[in-house]
Amino acid sequence: MSGAPSAQSILGALGRAPRRDDSLTLTGASDPVFASPWRVAEAGTAALGAVGLAVSDLWRRRTGRPQAVTVDRAAAAASLRSNTYVLQDGKKPVSWDPLAGHYPTRDGRIMFLHTNHPHHRDGALRIAGATEATREALAAAVARWDGLAIEQAIADGNCVGGLVRSRDEWTAHPHGQAVATLPLFDIVKIGEAPAEPLPKGGERPLSGVRVFDLTRVLAGPTSGRVLAENGADVLHVAAPHLPYQTEILMDTGHGKRCAWVDLTTPSGVETMTTLLRGADVFTQGYRPGTLAARGFSPERVAELRPGIVCVSICAYGHHGPWSDRRGFDSIVQNVTGLSSVQGGSRDTPRNLPVQALDYIAGYLAALGAMVGLARRVEQGGSWHVRVSLVQVAHWLAGLGTVDASAGAAELPDAVLASLLMESDGPFGRLRHLKPAVQFSETPAFFARPPEPLGTSPAKWA
Repeated sequence: MSGAPSAQSILGALGRAPRRDDSLTLTGASDPVFASPWRVAEAGTAALGAVGLAVSDLWRRRTGRPQAVTVDRAAAAASLRSNTYVLQDGKKPVSWDPLAGHYPTRDGRIMFLHTNHPHHRDGALRIAGATEATREALAAAVARWDGLAIEQAIADGNCVGGLVRSRDEWTAHPHGQAVATLPLFDIVKIGEAPAEPLPKGGERPLSGVRVFDLTRVLAGPTSGRVLAENGADVLHVAAPHLPYQTEILMDTGHGKRCAWVDLTTPSGVETMTTLLRGADVFTQGYRPGTLAARGFSPERVAELRPGIVCVSICAYGHHGPWSDRRGFDSIVQNVTGLSSVQGGSRDTPRNLPVQALDYIAGYLAALGAMVGLARRVEQGGSWHVRVSLVQVAHWLAGLGTVDASAGAAELPDAVLASLLMESDGPFGRLRHLKPAVQFSETPAFFARPPEPLGTSPAKWA
């Protein structure tokens, strides 16, 4: 498959046929918007257009009226690097650890290591055998390894990294072949429940919808932000003992409340159980089986709260030999060959100028949640949405490439300025992107600024 994707094709894969009163307008020039051979603007536009139509569907259920939806391709492309536009009191928050990046191996391969979390950083240094915590020492240590060996050692050590592959290598890899059998994302019924209307009252498409957001980094928190900007009550939950890049909250925390829940304690388990019984959507971003081991599998959650929509987001999907492997957008770009194409070859990889896998996975997760809510209205039941970064990578690669030389390093100043806004809150004065999807009746907006983890009580508003 190649060529520009469409919002309708994404929705069609979930069984949602085009409607006569659908109104989706796409504006702006198509790819390349940024200097990438991958169709990132069109992919982001299609995902956001599908989100917009799903919001319109829910508004139709509330009022009998659809909405006109507009997505600008430049806004969609910018949204895939949303965190890079955040300024806190005029300064850019630090987000990448200096040790993260590409490292040559003994056998002429290149390994990408992710070190943004302290335990992953310490683990990479220890596993590689670095003599000190410097980039030079880590490079010298990695250079003593063969590529496949250090990739496996990093995975066995519960750390995060991946060997740079070509597209041909990835499509021949056992996990690449497994992913090729999967759809972009899916939604399956996991329990019986009576049909349930949307919560009454409110003036926004998702008013009264309660979202339990147990996610970290970008994809999962992005899905919650999309739901929040359309009126959902999103409770973003974290545990005090787990690492978290606080600066990412300045990008993904808009419209949410943030609370502590520690599942290593009986009281934390009890609190989470209580919250889930009152939730409409449960989004989690851990590897398959992780929460099930703590008693919160999707099926168990559906028993606690019949009619809930569970959304699972992970790096490598629910099927295949790498399904339990840790990963982030940057790692998946490299192992699937996206960075090889971006840089021109396997020997000169470059990460994409956007984090398309994270943000698009977040958009699809929000879309899946809304489709699940619509199904709950129509036919009842509890539903499970499954999204992964690697499935997005497979889809993006399948769209084909364009001539990257016509793309820009950054949007023109006037265009970028029109996409930005400022807000004041606990983090100070933040500059950040506006919501990317525009609606004719219920403009998307953030009802509250981002707040630090643990600021709000662990209870529904």
